[in-house]
Amino acid sequence: MDSPAFSKGFSAYSVVSATTANPIQPEPTRVWPVGTLCLAIGQALDLQFNPVQVVGEISGFSRAASGHCYFSLRDAQGQIRCAMFRRVAMQLDFSPQEGERVEVAGQLGVYEQRGDLQLVVQNMVRAGQGVLYAQFLQRKARLAALGLFDASRKRALPAQPRGIGLVTSLGAAALHDVISTLQRRVPHIPVLIAPALVQGAQAPAELIQALSNLYHYAQSPEGLQPAFNLDVILLVRGGGSLEDLWAFNDEALVQAIAQSPVPVVSGVGHETDFTLADFVADLRAPTPTAAAELVAPAREVAQSQLDALARRLQDTCSRQLDRCSQQLDGAVARLGRPSGRLAHQQLCLAQQGERLRWALLSTHQQHKTRWLGHQQRLPHQLQIALQRQQQRLERAQLRLDLLNPRLVLQRGYAWLTQVNGSDAGSPGDTISRIGQTWPGQQLRATLVDGELDLQVLPQPPA
Repeated sequence: MDSPAFSKGFSAYSVVSATTANPIQPEPTRVWPVGTLCLAIGQALDLQFNPVQVVGEISGFSRAASGHCYFSLRDAQGQIRCAMFRRVAMQLDFSPQEGERVEVAGQLGVYEQRGDLQLVVQNMVRAGQGVLYAQFLQRKARLAALGLFDASRKRALPAQPRGIGLVTSLGAAALHDVISTLQRRVPHIPVLIAPALVQGAQAPAELIQALSNLYHYAQSPEGLQPAFNLDVILLVRGGGSLEDLWAFNDEALVQAIAQSPVPVVSGVGHETDFTLADFVADLRAPTPTAAAELVAPAREVAQSQLDALARRLQDTCSRQLDRCSQQLDGAVARLGRPSGRLAHQQLCLAQQGERLRWALLSTHQQHKTRWLGHQQRLPHQLQIALQRQQQRLERAQLRLDLLNPRLVLQRGYAWLTQVNGSDAGSPGDTISRIGQTWPGQQLRATLVDGELDLQVLPQPPA
């Protein structure tokens, strides 16, 4: 917004004079100290103009070591000195360039040390960017609500594309950068160029048509076009102002990119430039050259991978041939000598024995581990077991003592056995009934302290 001309209608102080019948004598002219005058002018400027917005071209731009920026804004009618302090300069989303047309907002005042009129800049945008940027944010929010920018829609790039589509202007420097990069890195991959304007009112329609032409190739049935198979598309152009890149913020173009049957890489502008095409693309590259590098792995890397695969294939084939040769030698040996089969069986037996040995070692190790695990509890368990066995032994001893015949002999009993053989029994048989004896029979009585030989006498008549 243009500000009012400084020289029109401005006075630091108004002087009123009048002609009367009794004229008043004029007051003597006031003498101003320089600093006071500068301060008064600054106050008047502040009251009448501030805050102020100015549009013009940058001239004499410089950045001090402190980070503060100094420059002039000019047009065909005049110029004004400007100062932009470090805090404001750090918040800019672009680097001001000599001759660039910008809109600034700030405070107009007087720099007392030099007596210069100065505009202290508090915000700076590229000319026209304020309105365009607001439209950009509105479109971005609207399209994001439709899910066109969702991360779930993004597709991975092919590791080795069979064909690359390229949408850009034939007169753009980006075309040379991309083609040079692709020829250097992947000269074997064909590139299909779909030319289109990348700036101006007609650019969105041409970009959409170029993409549509590439989609036709990407969606063609397999084998219909054997010379070209499109696997990825590059949408690129060089850097510029927001107005220069505005075609890539077109809503219809964003919808067209979202419908791509193959991944799309956006390389529009420089690293600090963002368009809606960047958000809807499957991958955004900071520059056109970077976009080409993303879809074109270096030939040296691919060659290294091929060499590694060739070595692996050669090693695998060699091992397989060695195994087959060994099997053939074994078959020949078995056919020629029966002993070969025996040797094979002995080898199998040795292998089984080795496996058994390892199994025993493993089992032993397991038992050892269990033993170590129970080692802390073993003394207590042994003590309990010994106590139980001792109690059982004492009970058995008691029962055994009760069955000992000598305990009976101590109570006055005798143990009778037969001494010499007879038809009634053999020597040593125990006599427990009268019917086992007869007159004259020799018996032996075992007492508690010795033995007595006895003879059975005839029973006296009644």
